[in-house]
Amino acid sequence: MEETTSNAVPRWPRGAAVIGVGTMGLGVAAYLAAAGVRVCISEATPELARQALERLARRAQGHVEAGLLTPEAIDRVAEVEAADNVTAAVRDVDLVFEAVPEKLELKHEILATCSGAASSEAIIVSNTSSLSMDELTGAVEFPERFLGMHWFNPPEWTPGVEVIPATSTEPEVVERVVGFLRAIGKRPAVVGNGPGFVANRIQMALFLEALRCVEDGLASPQDVDEVVRSCFGFRLPFFGPFQIADMAGLDVYASIFEVLEQGLGERFKAPAALRALVEQGRTGAKSGAGFLEYSDEERERLFLERDRRYAELNALLERLPPVPTDRDGKES
Repeated sequence: MEETTSNAVPRWPRGAAVIGVGTMGLGVAAYLAAAGVRVCISEATPELARQALERLARRAQGHVEAGLLTPEAIDRVAEVEAADNVTAAVRDVDLVFEAVPEKLELKHEILATCSGAASSEAIIVSNTSSLSMDELTGAVEFPERFLGMHWFNPPEWTPGVEVIPATSTEPEVVERVVGFLRAIGKRPAVVGNGPGFVANRIQMALFLEALRCVEDGLASPQDVDEVVRSCFGFRLPFFGPFQIADMAGLDVYASIFEVLEQGLGERFKAPAALRALVEQGRTGAKSGAGFLEYSDEERERLFLERDRRYAELNALLERLPPVPTDRDGKES
C-alpha cells in the first residue's frame, strides 16, 4: 500500500463512486480514499450507506492501530462521503466501481442506473469474480468505457487485480485503468473474458483436487492445508506456476504427469505444450530455456534470490500463531 501512505494523489480519477459497500466494496473504498482519491459510497438505502461509513471508520482505525496505515491515511478515509442513492453518488466522478452482489439482474439494474447518471466520460467497472463482461455490457450506455476490475479479499492488502476488458472496451480505457491501479500500488493483470477469468479458474481447480485428496483418504483438510501452504504454496508469493516449473525442471514435471495419469486417469495427462518443450530440450532453467529463457547469469541470480526469499518467508511463518485444530484436538 505504498502510495496510500504517501502524500501522492493520483491525477486520475478526480473522484470515484463505490456502489455497494459490503466486504469488497468497503475495502476498495478505504483503499482508494487512503490513496488520495475523493470517494463517495452508495448502498441500497441512505441508512445503510451511513452505517457503512461507520464501519469504514472502525476498519481504518483498526488498521492504524495495527500499524498498517498512517494517521494521514486515516484522515483521508474520514473524508469519504455517503450519497442517498446511486444517481447522486456517480454524478460527478471519473470512476464508477460497481460492487453489488453477484446476481446478473441486480448488476444489470445498477449498471444501467450508473451509466444513465454518470458523465459520458466516466469509466464504469464491475467487480465480479465470474460473470461475463459481455453479458454485463448490455446494461451500460457507453460500452466502450466499461470493463471488469476484479479485486481480491482483503482488497486493501491483496496486491493483484484482474482487469477484464469486454469485447467493446476501448484499449485506451484499459490502459488508463491499468496505469491508475499501478499508481496506487496494485499489481494489475489484463486477462480474457473467459469463465472464472484466471485466478478463480486456477483457484477452483486447486480446491477441487484438494477436496478429492480428502475424499480419497489421503489426508485431513488440516493436513492438506499444511501441505499447500508449506510446500508448493510457499513458493507462490514470489513465482508463478510457469517459473516454478522451469526451476523444478520440465522433464521432472513430465515424469510426474506420467505417474498421475496412470493412477488418476486422463485428467492428469501431460499437456502437449509441456511434452513439446521437453522434446526440444527446453527442460527449464537448468538447460537455459523452458517456458522462459535464462542466461547463465540470470539462472544463478534467480536461484539465489529464490533462496533468500524463501528463507525470509520461513522466518515469518515461524512467528505466526498456531493453526486451528480439528475436532479431535489434533494440530495440523
